[in-house]
Amino acid sequence: MAITISDIAQKAGVSLATVSRVLNDSGYVKEETRIRVQKVIKDLNYTPSAIARSLSKNKTNTIGVIVPDIVNPFFGEVIKGITEVAEKSGLNIILCNTDESKEKELRALKILTEQRIQGIIIAPTSAEDEFNSEYLKTLENMGIPIVLVDGNVKYTTFNGVFVDNIKGAYEATEALIKEGHRKIGVITGRMNSKPAKDRYLGYQKALLMNNIPLEDRYTFYGDYKEETAYKITKNIMKMKDRPTALFVCSNMTTLGSLKAIYEEKINIPEDISLVAFDKVEILNILGFNISYVNGPSVEMGKLGMQMLVDILNNKNKNEIRRITLLPNLVLKGSEKYKIKQK
Repeated sequence: MAITISDIAQKAGVSLATVSRVLNDSGYVKEETRIRVQKVIKDLNYTPSAIARSLSKNKTNTIGVIVPDIVNPFFGEVIKGITEVAEKSGLNIILCNTDESKEKELRALKILTEQRIQGIIIAPTSAEDEFNSEYLKTLENMGIPIVLVDGNVKYTTFNGVFVDNIKGAYEATEALIKEGHRKIGVITGRMNSKPAKDRYLGYQKALLMNNIPLEDRYTFYGDYKEETAYKITKNIMKMKDRPTALFVCSNMTTLGSLKAIYEEKINIPEDISLVAFDKVEILNILGFNISYVNGPSVEMGKLGMQMLVDILNNKNKNEIRRITLLPNLVLKGSEKYKIKQK
């Protein structure tokens, strides 16, 4: 049978209001009364309900975190960074996964509002260039601080932490060009998201800066999903004049591409070269030497959470802060041009 504050009040010989003040450390209570109530609480092994306490204070000690794909290791590392700072700040986390669905993201925002959370960190799914009045109105009416990570929400001025995706993609493509590649294919991410657009822009910029024509036949539009990249790469491998190198724009895309490449018994870099955006840790563990652009995902999570903590502590409350982190290129040999000329 659950212990209630009524049981504590009765055993301590005090009112419900006095027990409530002791539990919430609010209002005046005589020291001897406070000690007596605390002893009863300990004797009865009573654990106060977080929900009940949040109702009395009209807020929780909790923040919401919304990501589009909890299975993706990139967002796992972002969450790791968020959690590390949250724990040090005495904050709890409610994690929501949207499966890259705009409808699920909107529902998550509404659910978190009902939970009386203090703030939200969100990696948005909603299209960066899309005007969604219901979505924007929901964000504006939440009345709590919101910090963006990885992706932007157009028509808003939220604080955020991002990665310089243009720079990362440019350097990845340029590494292939320096090896002698001229026929470089790209498998993009979901092109209604700013990270995907910026990575494609970086790829285009590298070609143009090196006087290499941008050919539509070497642009393959993906959606960040492993299965889509697998199907695209299967088709690429059947091309008569296929690219000599691929720049793949996300970690899950990398996995799908590699699966297709190895199924076709094609070797990297002897038959085709490849550079990926984002680290795939399992490849390093298994000894696959795939070159990649390393986006500082854990650091992004830490900075995003610290930004939110600062706002909650009234630091930089009225200042819009948008931090862009620089990625770094890790070359492991898969960019090399070893393809024999026919």
